[in-house]
Amino acid sequence: MATAPPTDIVAEIKRLAKERNAVILAHNYQRGDVQDIADVVGDSLALSQEAAKSSADVIVFCGVHFMAETAAVLAPTKTVLLPDLEAGCSLAATADAEQVRAWKVRHPQAAVVAYVNTTAAVKAEADACCTSSNAVKVVESFPKDQEILFLPDMYLGQFVREKTKRKIHLWPGSCHVHYAITDADIEAQKKAHPQAELMVHPECGCLSSALKHADFIASTSGMVRHAKESPRTSFLVATETGILHTLQKQNPSKTFLPVARAAECEFMKKITVEKVLWSLQSLKHRITVPPDVAAKARRAIDRMVATF
Repeated sequence: MATAPPTDIVAEIKRLAKERNAVILAHNYQRGDVQDIADVVGDSLALSQEAAKSSADVIVFCGVHFMAETAAVLAPTKTVLLPDLEAGCSLAATADAEQVRAWKVRHPQAAVVAYVNTTAAVKAEADACCTSSNAVKVVESFPKDQEILFLPDMYLGQFVREKTKRKIHLWPGSCHVHYAITDADIEAQKKAHPQAELMVHPECGCLSSALKHADFIASTSGMVRHAKESPRTSFLVATETGILHTLQKQNPSKTFLPVARAAECEFMKKITVEKVLWSLQSLKHRITVPPDVAAKARRAIDRMVATF
């Protein structure tokens, strides 16, 4: 469990949040103490949906830039704040809108499916967005003979291609944290903990071992749900280690072990409790999306939501 921040900081955050009618959203990969002060903890889509339906005037998004952008697209009348502008995403950075437009020119008959881990400008070039939990359903929502351009995560794309047997072209991108979780890591941990249930995020660069050994392949929200429902008491977790805080907090009688202890995202960890307080005090940094880009991105996001 995370070390608790000073009570005066927490009290001031709560006071300011009430004064500004603000809600604090935190991703499952955030620091444990940031998760503990949040009003809602979840994956990127769930948090963006929460932002859209919330009655709050201000959204403090404790995540990374593309997530705050998605919240701004879904909640255009609200003030969306990101406490640190350096909280980027190595996966989202692998593709920009110009590159995607050039890719589309080379495959004019293809439908573009963009993982939610993309900028709003890239989402605006897509026919549909997806999450790791519904990527297969989104691809299958297109005609069976429809060629698909899947971006930016090649490992999630490979997983979808394996499941759907569809003609899918993959963008050569990956999350640097998930890429570093290897087949060797899974093999070693399964050998050391043979009774533990293995949960794997589909972004991991260990697809062959995941398909061979994993008991459950899912997004972070899927892992959280499954851990509650499973009768098993010990789990190996192949994703960013921030989720261990969520899992352990919600299941105190169960044991959760990381497949790779080094699987930590330095961008997610940019957000601190102190920066959340500063963000509320100064109302910075506000994340906005140009209306024309937001309108196009919203169409792709709406198709993603419709497949759940």
